[in-house]
Amino acid sequence: MSPASSFADPPLWTPSPQRIADAQLTHFLQYLHEKEGVELADYGQLHGWSVENLETFWTAIWEYGELIGDVPPGKTVLVDADRMPGAQFFPEVRLNFAENLLRRGAGHPEADSDALVFWVEDKIKRRLSWRELEALVSRMQQLLRAEGVDQGDRVAGFMPNMPETVAAMLATASLGAIWSSCSPDFGVQGVLDRFGQIEPKVLFVPDGYFYNGREIDTLPKIQEFLPQLPSVVKTIVCPLLGRPDVAQQLPKAAALDDAIAPYTAGKIEYLRLPFNAPLYVMYSSGTTGKPKCIVHGIGGTLIQQIKEHRLNADVGPGDRVFYFTTCGWMMWNWLVAGLACEATLLLYDGSPFAPDGNILFDYADAEGMTLFGTSAKYIDACNKAGLAPKQTHDLSTVRSMCSTGSPLVPEGFDYVYGKVKDDLNLASISGGTDILSCFVLGNPIGPVHRGEIQARGLGMAVEVWDDDGKAVREQKGELVCVKPFPSMPLYFWGDPDGARYRSAYFERFPGVWCHGDFVELTRNDGVIVYGRSDATLNPGGVRIGTAEIYRQVEKLPEVLESIVIGQDWQGDVRVVLFVRLREGTMLDEALEKRIKQTVREGATPRHVPAKVIEIADIPRTKSGKIVELAVRDLVHGRAVKNKEALANPEALELYRDLEALQR
Repeated sequence: MSPASSFADPPLWTPSPQRIADAQLTHFLQYLHEKEGVELADYGQLHGWSVENLETFWTAIWEYGELIGDVPPGKTVLVDADRMPGAQFFPEVRLNFAENLLRRGAGHPEADSDALVFWVEDKIKRRLSWRELEALVSRMQQLLRAEGVDQGDRVAGFMPNMPETVAAMLATASLGAIWSSCSPDFGVQGVLDRFGQIEPKVLFVPDGYFYNGREIDTLPKIQEFLPQLPSVVKTIVCPLLGRPDVAQQLPKAAALDDAIAPYTAGKIEYLRLPFNAPLYVMYSSGTTGKPKCIVHGIGGTLIQQIKEHRLNADVGPGDRVFYFTTCGWMMWNWLVAGLACEATLLLYDGSPFAPDGNILFDYADAEGMTLFGTSAKYIDACNKAGLAPKQTHDLSTVRSMCSTGSPLVPEGFDYVYGKVKDDLNLASISGGTDILSCFVLGNPIGPVHRGEIQARGLGMAVEVWDDDGKAVREQKGELVCVKPFPSMPLYFWGDPDGARYRSAYFERFPGVWCHGDFVELTRNDGVIVYGRSDATLNPGGVRIGTAEIYRQVEKLPEVLESIVIGQDWQGDVRVVLFVRLREGTMLDEALEKRIKQTVREGATPRHVPAKVIEIADIPRTKSGKIVELAVRDLVHGRAVKNKEALANPEALELYRDLEALQR
């Protein structure tokens, strides 16, 4: 058993009886008892029942979540349940995504309450009521229709995380068209690699954005990539910096206010489509080639995300939900689904540390945040920066903190409960762009154990398999899902026979979804993620997850962050660790010895790196994930195929031809 999975200590947090009684998960258990006559005592029993009764469970989610749509009497819930891929949920249902998210519009008693609150660092603060959001969507819908956007057409956003982005997506979805977005920090080739494949008809762009107190001009990039997107018939420039001149310098472009001026807000016409009609195109990270275009459906996305918001994140009407994300990360798509729970979305764009490191905690206090969503890297950065919000902020409204993007190390749990707030549900969650949701996530009525993700997703038949395809516990293996679930991708764009789709998820274990995460199912029925399977290290033929090493190394105050790879060496693989150190610190013999000793004591002798090398920067994707595979390829002299997918591609050059790797 690995050290991380042995929990002699009590839980870090246990919900109070009142918290359990108030949780939507508890109400759902009561609902199932009344509706289905099932007596389920806790989350573990509910999970077991949900995967054994898929049709009953997903019907209950539809009804409890109050999804809006055309549901025929005696509807079929699941066909071809033994096929994966190929199973289909709710084949006779018709619905509209935007209609489900705008349920608090005109006519609702809460129509004048906040739908969206928007902060740009300490520069801009705005808010839109539900009534105002609905009016903006109505006018945008009329604009898109006038530009010829129809069912199945693509609309793209090269946009910051601002209210107009949410409205543009909703207007697109209302028409049955397909939305796709990336953030404005993407490079020209990164945009073309994505939008060039899906050929959008209308493109939304900003007049610039802020980052770390500076205005960033996006016009030169847009002027470069727009002529290479011939499918675009209209570009709409959304105001953030207040530069009306930008639209005048682009072909077939108009400022948003001018573009919607001819249209009066009115009742939105929602086109209800089949459950499995396309809604979003998402993208793989693209660090090993041109990104895959992953197409997700209306119904699967909606029902899965409502389930996660309401039951796992305990989000309900009037809650105020925040996730630090850009429009190039799937957590943006996850965040916006909070509208379907009648929650207020707290949008943020810019640096999470501008101007003094406290801005997100300031936001939480000022706006009564109930769910604080962020990344494991942010939590670690706060810890390294010595922030102690428990002493400087109130945070009394924050009930839950979610963390994703990379595994949250045990010390991250210690920091949150020690320095942020001791009474909250810290929910480390993990899933991906591939499923636009989570395989493992929080449980608001259960305890939080140090270093563990609390639970497997309801209705998700998640298991851990060894190399022989046998289910294991308290042992590392592959995260698999052995039964179908609604948010499986519909298909990959440009993959007419489905070969790339099947290869991505079903090649390792035919008929079973293999996600590519190296994980462990613990004695507490929780999950520990050790990293991506394709980045695991194999010294002496023993598989080691990269996160196991990061957990130990990043405990040290001198180490800001690290990246580890396996280097082919003398007929075997040796572990090479690169460390980015705190300013004023250098990698001397004493620190190197302490790093190796910390890894040895916290993990095993096999985890100890053969080489420790100081590095000035670590390459990462736009969503902040470090890219072990790109570094591994570079070290081995292989080409890195798509540097445009990286936020800091120049960092890769630091790893080329390192003399230290030749001995």
